[in-house]
Amino acid sequence: MSWLSGAFRSLVRAMRSRPSEDRTADAIVFGMGNIGAEYANTRHNIGFLVVDRFVREIDVVGRRRMCRADVTVGRTQGGRRVACAKPVTFVNRSGRSVRELTGFFNRAPSECLVVVDDFHLASGRLRFRRQGSDGGHNGLKSVVEAVGTGFPRLRVGIGPLPEGTSTVDFVLGEFTVEEEERTRETVDRAAEAVGVFLDRGMEAAMSTYNA
Repeated sequence: MSWLSGAFRSLVRAMRSRPSEDRTADAIVFGMGNIGAEYANTRHNIGFLVVDRFVREIDVVGRRRMCRADVTVGRTQGGRRVACAKPVTFVNRSGRSVRELTGFFNRAPSECLVVVDDFHLASGRLRFRRQGSDGGHNGLKSVVEAVGTGFPRLRVGIGPLPEGTSTVDFVLGEFTVEEEERTRETVDRAAEAVGVFLDRGMEAAMSTYNA
C-alpha cells in the first residue's frame, strides 16, 4: 500500500501548493436575483442585472460556480480585487451563499456590498446604506439571518408599487416596455456606483448617488 500513501502525500502537497490567489478578494459584491429564464427580466432580478453590468467594467481573471453562487473575480479600475457573486439559491435563501462566500474569501460582512431591488424607492433612484434591517426584503432578511445586519447595501429603485397590485406580483413581474429604457439607465448608473463604492468608499458613494 506504499504507492497509495505516496499518492495521498502527493495530493496533499498539490493542494497545499495551490496559489492563495484563489481565495483573494478585497471585497465581495452580491447581486440578488432568481435563477432561470422565466425570471431574467423581472424587477426582483435587478441585482443580477447590476452585477452583470459591473462585471463588464472590471478586468476579469476568473469565473466559477462555488458556494451556491456564480462568481466572477476581477480587478476594478482602481486596482482592487473583487468577487462579484450571483447566488443561485433564489432570493429568499441568498444568505446561505453570502455566509459561505464570506467564509471562503475570509471577508467580514462589512467588506461586502449587497445589491437589491426596492419598490419603496422610485424607479431610477439609488440608495446606499452602511447597515440596517431587512426593510421587508426577503433576500436581505435571509442575509441578515446568515451574517447579521452589519453589511453595506445598495438599494435600486423599482417603484412605486401600483395601487391594487400585490408585492409578489409586482417584483416578480417583467419590466414593461415603458420601463425598459429607464431600467437600462438605472443599471448603468448603479454599476458605476458600485465601482465608486469599491474604489473610493462609502462616503463618496453616498454623497454622489443617494437621492
